[in-house]
Order: sequence, then structure tokens, then C-alpha cells
Amino acid sequence: MCGICGKVFFDKDRTPAPDTLKKMMHVMNHRGPDDEGMYISKQVGLGHKRLTIIDLNTGKQPIANEDGMIWVVYNGEIYNYKELRANLIQKGHTFKTDTDTEVIVHLYEQYGEKCISKLRGMFAFALWDERERMLLLARDRVGIKPLYYSITETSIIFASEIKSILVDPSVKREVNFAGVDKFLTYFYTPGPETVFKNIDKLNPGYFLILKDGKVAVKQYWDLNFSMSETEGNFKTSAAELTDLLRKTVRDHMISDVPVGFLLSGGIDSTALLSFATEQTDKDISTFTIGFEGHDFADERPYAKLAAEKFGTKHHEMTITAKDFLDFLPKYVWHMEEPVCEPPAIALYFVSKLAKEYVKVLISGEGGDEAFAGYPNYRNFVWLERVKKLFGPLNGSVSKILSHMSSLSLFSKFEKYAPLMNIALDGYYYSRSSGPFSFFNANIEKLYSEKFRNHIDKKYSLEPVNSYLHNVRDQGNLAKMLYVDTKTWLPDDLLIKADRITMANSIELRVPLLDHKVLEFAACLPAHYKLNGFTTKYILKKCFRNRVPKEILNRKKTGFP
Repeated sequence: MCGICGKVFFDKDRTPAPDTLKKMMHVMNHRGPDDEGMYISKQVGLGHKRLTIIDLNTGKQPIANEDGMIWVVYNGEIYNYKELRANLIQKGHTFKTDTDTEVIVHLYEQYGEKCISKLRGMFAFALWDERERMLLLARDRVGIKPLYYSITETSIIFASEIKSILVDPSVKREVNFAGVDKFLTYFYTPGPETVFKNIDKLNPGYFLILKDGKVAVKQYWDLNFSMSETEGNFKTSAAELTDLLRKTVRDHMISDVPVGFLLSGGIDSTALLSFATEQTDKDISTFTIGFEGHDFADERPYAKLAAEKFGTKHHEMTITAKDFLDFLPKYVWHMEEPVCEPPAIALYFVSKLAKEYVKVLISGEGGDEAFAGYPNYRNFVWLERVKKLFGPLNGSVSKILSHMSSLSLFSKFEKYAPLMNIALDGYYYSRSSGPFSFFNANIEKLYSEKFRNHIDKKYSLEPVNSYLHNVRDQGNLAKMLYVDTKTWLPDDLLIKADRITMANSIELRVPLLDHKVLEFAACLPAHYKLNGFTTKYILKKCFRNRVPKEILNRKKTGFP
């Protein structure tokens, strides 16, 4: 886990300034306090800040191939690197380190840009090919690791964090009005844009090539739900999923430094811990956090229950309202993009606690998006079934639901009444286009006329609409899972997870977002994930003999 940055001029005779590259690196010291390195030549400069996790002694970056014609800087972990390394050695490649980083260099030598599809893990890397005078930027399939870039009149500048790009004097600090509107529409900024004009994210599952002054961005992976409604054997699927998760957790435990677990008191993190304790004789540390006061759901008793069952060295802490408030300026600096994720503050403090004991944390993040764990999946699927049942009478049913809301027993139905005559595609992202949208209902009060003239609402809605179009022939559950995996997950949850743990120089790993797990989940029939009113159905069946029943059967509360 590290921070990368660099600059490539379009003019082959220009050379990046070492002082600027150093400043770009140093503003990301928190991402890699253990070591740093640079490679500067005609046209190109690459910078790297290192957090040592694997091959502590010889893994310094940038790393080159045997003749120094290919250079790479890289952030992340490649979990199948040993298998790839062995295969490349058989093909005649010579390695000078034991790192996963060097695998990328030789894999590119062997396969060119197709090398990206062979990587299993979380990654963002920049590779410079001296012979071809070509830059290759790549980001992992789900967007676990970040990568930003800015194209100026003379160069392309890239980095793990926006603040590093802004160090370069050729990058102007300008507001992207469309990005602001997207943020106020979704409460995060989906798609490649940011709120900074001319600074973009490389989308998950994409790579970028710069050659001869021309930039091309291409997709190499997508999540396929084409089999999500097919029938299968549940018992066989559950056994295959259990084996897949066991292997995935084993791979995510690879490290030359101590590994710990974030325990939320929920099913996902508890189950992952159970797989880990089966496969190591080393002590495992676990961490959780609580809040001062009695107005919050307290996860700590459930986390402690899991820690006791699996014999971990458990650590917990409590934060106060003052801790929360005092951290907000740092929150803004580390997050960079406006993202409405208050739980990030709790994550900061628990990862700060973990830093005293480990360098790597494993989290249960992603289980809800892969296996339909959020209550809104259940609620909206059932709403669509009710609408189909009543058909032309939906308008009358809407009025009945509205009247029923006056009774406390039925008050929860009130918010669904306006949706009876609207297709799921029109309301799932209701903050942006549906009747729930306070923002859009008051947009003329909230936006000045001058600002409204800069905004194209159709453009702001385009990211979600285009993803919905990709799965237009799929069932409603698949639509929601796909769109969330493409937007909410990388542009909100994973930004939070990366920035806040790296603020404490901690590497966070998310086994449930391994692309093999996501692909497996996507191909399961919908009722394996949402069965009646039960969310994450197949996970709960797989884990019923692993997870304490108090955790397995508790109501989902979310992290306050």
C-alpha cells in the first residue's frame, strides 16, 4: 500500500522538475512513510511513497525490468502474484525482488496491456515504456485503490490523491460546476469527474494509454449479471461460495507484517475472521469502536462476542462528540472530494488504534453490495411486486398508503406511496430524480440563477442512467446491485475506506470485493441473495455454523 504520482510531457524533449515531483510525493507522506523513490528521464517522472508490507528489504520503487526499459510505480496488493511470478520465471523472466510490484513489470513485458486482466487484487499503477515512449495507467476492477489524473496543454499529471496533483503549478485550482451539482444530487460524485475542473478519476476496471501525445481510456472489465436469474443447486452454490471465501481470505492474509481485523459486530466481518483463524497459527488482533452516550446502537458487545469465539487479541475504544467535531478539518483534508460519510470519522479513530498493533487491516466492506444486504434492496423489490400485483390500480393504492400513514402501525409505508406510479429506474436514485428529493424540490432556492445556467441536470444524471441502461434486461435486484457497485461503492464507500485508513498509514483489505467473489455473486439467482424478506440469504446459510447466532440473527443497524 503506497502513494504514486508522476508527470509525462507530450514533448519528448522536456523533463519533469525533480523538486515538483518531490513535493507531489511528500504531500502524500501518510500513504507511505517507510520509503520513497523517483525515476526521472526525458519526458517522464515517476514518484513513489512506500508503506512496506511485502518484501520489506528489496521492494523499493520505482522498479524496472532487466534492461531498464520498463518502469513501474504501484499502489495495492496482487494476491495471485506468486502464481504469476512462477509462470513468468518459466517463460524466462529474471526477478531481482520478491515483491508483487515486479510481477507487473514482467507481466507487461510478456503480455502488453492485456497483463492487467491477469492481476487479482487491488491496485493502481503507472507503467512507463521507454522504447514505445508510452504511459500506461491502470486501476483495479472495483476501485479499491484510487487514481486521479489531469491533462494540461503540455502534459498528463497523475497521483493517488488530488492534493498531489494540485502541487504541480501547471494545474489550476478551478471549480467544476457539474461536479458540484453531481455531489449535491447524489451526496458523492459518481463517474470520472471530480469537483475540480480538469482533474478526473480513472474509473474502476479501466486503463489509460498516453502515446504520441494522444490519450485513450479503455475498459477491461465489467460485472456481468447475465446468469443472475438462472436456477441452480443451492447446496452446491453454498459449498462453492464457502470454498471461494476460504481461499480469498487466505490470499488476503499474505503479508510480511502483522494483520488485524475490523469487527463491526456484523455477519460479514465475523465470518471472514472465522476463515482467517482456521488458516493461521499466528495471533490475530481485532478492533472495534463505540460512541459515548446512549443514543447509538453499540456494536461492541457483538464484536467482543466474535473476538471471544475466535480467540483474538481484542481492542476497542470510545469516541465522543468532541472527538468527532475536532476531526472534521482533517476529514476534509484527507477525503479531498466531498463525500457524505460521517462513519469515516469513526474509521479514522479505530484505524489509529489499530496502527499501534498492525499495518494491515481486513474489513467486511462490500458484502451488502455483492449479496444484497441493504434493507432498501428488499423494500424496493417488494414494492415492485406490489405494483405489478395492482397494475392500473397503483394510483388508488398510493392514496390508500398515504391515508394509512396516519396510523403509527403503517407510518413506514408513507414514503413509498408516491412511488406506486413510477418505474424503479426513475426512483431508485431518488435523491436525483424521484419524489424523495428535497434538493431537487428546492433547487431554485438553493441555486442562484447564475449557477443554474452552468448546470445540465440530464448530464448530472447520466452516470446512473448509463449504468441502468447496461442492465436494462436484468431483474430489479440485479439493476440495483450493478448500479451500486459502479457508483456508490467506488465513489463513496471505497474513497472513505482508502483515504481514512491511509491517513493512519494502514493498508485496508476487502476480501468480499475480490472480483472473483463479485463475479460469483452476480451469477447467483436473485432469490439466493434476497429470499422472501431475508437479505444476504446465501451468506447467512453458509455462515450459520460459523457465526454466533446472536450476530447471525441481529437486525442490521448500520454504523452510526
